[in-house]
Amino acid sequence: MTDDRVASLLEEIRDLQRQLLAAYGRALENQQDAIRMQREGVRRSRVLLGVIGVILLFVFVMVLVLLRYVVRHYS
Repeated sequence: MTDDRVASLLEEIRDLQRQLLAAYGRALENQQDAIRMQREGVRRSRVLLGVIGVILLFVFVMVLVLLRYVVRHYS
């Protein structure tokens, strides 16, 4: 092989390695975004479960109060 051909191949290998490194960087950024989105989803789920829990507790207390009222006045 001639020196020009070797130099050309080495430059091509170098360029491909740079592209690969850039692709790895993008993949890492995408993974970090996915993790961030999952954490936000978990946080939203916890907040929603808390709100639903409070609402259910309120409804349960109201049912108990109404049952107590019905039992006292209609028994």
